[in-house]
Amino acid sequence: MKIKKISVVIPTFKRLHLLLNCLNALENQTLPAEDFEVIVVNDGPDFFTETEIKKQTQSLSFKFTFLYTDVKKGPAAARNLGWLSANYELIAFTDDDCLPDENWLKAFLEFYNGQPLIAYTGKTIVPINKYPTDFELNTSRLEQAEFITANCACSKQALIAIGGFDERFSLAWREDSDLAFRLVDSRIPIYHNHLAVVVHPVRKAPWGVSLKEQRKGMFDVLLYKKNPQLYESKIGINSLTNYYFIVGFCLLACIGGLLRFKTFYQICSVLTLIPVSHFAYKRLQYTSRTPIHIAEMVVTSLIIPFISVYWRIYGMIKFKKLLF
Repeated sequence: MKIKKISVVIPTFKRLHLLLNCLNALENQTLPAEDFEVIVVNDGPDFFTETEIKKQTQSLSFKFTFLYTDVKKGPAAARNLGWLSANYELIAFTDDDCLPDENWLKAFLEFYNGQPLIAYTGKTIVPINKYPTDFELNTSRLEQAEFITANCACSKQALIAIGGFDERFSLAWREDSDLAFRLVDSRIPIYHNHLAVVVHPVRKAPWGVSLKEQRKGMFDVLLYKKNPQLYESKIGINSLTNYYFIVGFCLLACIGGLLRFKTFYQICSVLTLIPVSHFAYKRLQYTSRTPIHIAEMVVTSLIIPFISVYWRIYGMIKFKKLLF
């Protein structure tokens, strides 16, 4: 009987502490160490991480490989380098900020019988506080995602058949949905394995992190362009209509103010602040009400529409998809 083995691919970028926690979780797998390997791929050269990881992984019981891409290209490119370097036919993916359960790899292998074209998605748990921040609440929605790279596995033949990850997704956003959509289009089955569990702790985020997150929106355009039917059925169109109204009325208010049209300025200002207030209220409805968090939600709710619209338009131009 052929012994089943599995490769694990983890992309990383300057998060040594989180990566070491992830590797420690893999060290505690119930699957024998000789039955799996772990390939960490740094997103671009990083002398510090490479040096430290070599020092601190010498005692690992499983086969460990550290690679890096020539330049920083994003996690999709890092994962491609990882699975192309893998020694085994089944390849599991997780992220450097995740903590695989001790039975994670065993659960995948127990359901794998050497099928050449197959994929699995596991169960992801995101622990959050009773009164989470907006960022924590958004991250917790990973628990409902159908297929994410924090916890999935694919046969190497399946990855070859669909061409691996699309490296145009240069941020950690939608590259996993794109992979899943192409598996579906290629009629490669994706099985849910709820025994393959990964815990995804919410990492500490700086004040105003939601502003930076808006950049990811340009990849919604790319994913929609590649597969509009699955995008609409699985994700749904976020039209940004409210954001366009906010931006439009705010610009009109500015024009009214410059031209000293007092009434026009006042009306446009009110029409700007009403949807902004509603947006801030919705974000605070199920999240922390500490003064600093309330201030963050109020300030960022005013700015997000502008940044989000910018990145949406940027994506439409960059990926040549004007109707989205």
